[in-house]
Amino acid sequence: MVLAGCPTWPDEFATFYREKGCWQGKTFGQLLQENANKYGNQIAMTDGETEVSYSDFNANVDQLAAGLQRLGIQKEDRVVVQLPNQLAFFDVVFALFRLGAIPVYALPAHRYSEISYFCEFAEAKAYIIPDTYGGFNYTALANDVQKSVNSLEHIIVHGETNEYTSLSELYLQAEFKEPEIKASEIAFLQLSGGSTGLSKLIPRTHDDYIYTLHLSNQICRINENSVFLAVLPIAHNFPMSSPGVLGILYAGGKVVLSLGSSPDKAFPLIEKEQVNITALVPPIALIWLEAIKSHEDDLTSLQVIQVGGAKFSAEVAKRIQPAFDCKLQQVFGMAEGLVNYTRLDDPDEIIVHTQGKPMSAYDEIRIVDEEDTIVPIGEVGELLTRGPYTIRGYYMAPVHNRKAFTSDGFYRTGDLVSVNEHGYITVEGRDKDQINRGGEKIAAEEVENHLLAHANVFDAAIVAMPDKFLGERTCAFLILKSPSEKPADFRNFLREKGLAAYKIPDRVEIVEAFPQTPFGKVSKKTLRQQIAQKINI
Repeated sequence: MVLAGCPTWPDEFATFYREKGCWQGKTFGQLLQENANKYGNQIAMTDGETEVSYSDFNANVDQLAAGLQRLGIQKEDRVVVQLPNQLAFFDVVFALFRLGAIPVYALPAHRYSEISYFCEFAEAKAYIIPDTYGGFNYTALANDVQKSVNSLEHIIVHGETNEYTSLSELYLQAEFKEPEIKASEIAFLQLSGGSTGLSKLIPRTHDDYIYTLHLSNQICRINENSVFLAVLPIAHNFPMSSPGVLGILYAGGKVVLSLGSSPDKAFPLIEKEQVNITALVPPIALIWLEAIKSHEDDLTSLQVIQVGGAKFSAEVAKRIQPAFDCKLQQVFGMAEGLVNYTRLDDPDEIIVHTQGKPMSAYDEIRIVDEEDTIVPIGEVGELLTRGPYTIRGYYMAPVHNRKAFTSDGFYRTGDLVSVNEHGYITVEGRDKDQINRGGEKIAAEEVENHLLAHANVFDAAIVAMPDKFLGERTCAFLILKSPSEKPADFRNFLREKGLAAYKIPDRVEIVEAFPQTPFGKVSKKTLRQQIAQKINI
C-alpha cells in the first residue's frame, strides 16, 4: 500500500534497484529486532548519564508501541515529533515504525508558524514534544496548535504535564498487534529546506533510507565499535543518516547524545565516551577550532570529523586535521536524497577543496545550464539527480513537483556545482531563492509572506548576505507605506508571529524602491551586491 499523495519510483526503476541489491526488503522495526538479538547487552545509546542496551531499547520500543496503539495510533497515522537530542526520540520513532505510523520530523527551533502548518498539512493525529527545552515552553505551543488543527487528537509530552498525555505513562507491559509493514512503504516524512514558502514534506521509505545507511557505513567505515557523538539536532538528515545516529544503530555501534554543540558540553563527552566520529556544520567547526587551543579534554579517540550542511571554506578545512589529529570528511547532501562524501583515503587536496562524490554507483547526476543542456566537465551548472534513494516527488505537492522534477524523474536540487573528471563535486552557490544560514535552510518566500502581512509593509525582498562565521545571514529589504517603524519593529513582528528564530532576518534595510531586472522583476542579485558592499564583505 502506498500512502496517498506520495510519488513512487516507476516499476522498471524499482525492479532494477531491487535486482541490484539496493533495496533489501527490510523495515526499521525488523532492523532493531535483529540488532537486539545480535548485540543484546551492548550499549546502543547514551546521553552521557543514562545508557541503554540494544535489548532494552527494543523492549522499550515494544512497550511504547503498545501504549501508542492503545491510544489509537494506527498504521499510516501521521505524528509530528519535535524532540531534541534525547533518548526518548529513538523510543518514539521506532515505536511508530513498529506500528506503521509515520513520524513527521520537526526541529526543536520550530515554532507556531511551522508546527501548525506541519500538523495541518500532514493531518497529524498526534504531536509529541518535550515539556520545556532551551528555556522554551512547548506545552504552551502545543495548546495553541491544537486549537487550530482539527485532526490533532493527542498531545504527548516527554516530561512534566498535567493536561496532556505523559509519554512515560505510555510504556505498557502489554502485547500490541503489529501490522504488516512493507519495506517499500513510507517510513517517515522529513522536511525540505525548500525555496518556496513553508517546508515541503519528503516521503522516505524503509527500503531507500536503510540503503543510505548501508552505503554510508561502508564509506565511513562504521562498525559495532564506532561511537558517534550527535551534537546537531538529530531530526536533520545529516546527523540522522550520514551515517548519523541511524547508521550507527544499523551497525551495532554506540550513539552519544548531546543537547548542545558547545565545546564545554561536547569535548567532555568525547573524552568520557571515547567518541571516534562526529558531524558538524561549518560555524560549529570554527568554534571547535578555537576552543581546542585552550581546552584540556582528551580528544585523541576522535578519528573522523565530518563537516556538512553548508559550503566549508577550504582555508578552514585545512585546519581540521592538524588541530584535532584526525581525518576531515566533507559531506554534501540533501534530505530529498543524493549524498556525497569525500573518502577517508582521498588526498588532502580532494578533502579540502571538494564536497565529495555520490555514494552509490546508481546515483545519476547531470550538471546543466539554464536550458537544461549538460555543461562540460569543470563548468558550473545546476545539479540534477535521480537514484535509488532520491525521491520522485514531495508529499501532496503535484504542482510543485512538476517544477522540482524533470519529466524523466531527475530532482532539480537548485545547487550550482562543478564536477571534476573523477566525479567529485564542488559547490559553487545556489540557484534557488534560499538562504543557507550555517546549515539551516531558509526559504525567502516564506519570510517575505510574513513581512507582507505587516500593515505598513508595501513590499519585501529577502536575500542572503555574506558572513564569515555562518556563510550566509539574511537581510530583509523593505519598502514601507509610511516611515513610522524602525527595523527592529519588523523583527519583533516576526517573532510575535511565531516564526522560528533562525528565520528572523539578521538585518533589515528600509528602501524606497527595489532594483529591477530587464523583465521588471526584483533584482535580488543587485540587492545581494548592495548589502555585501555595505557590510564590506
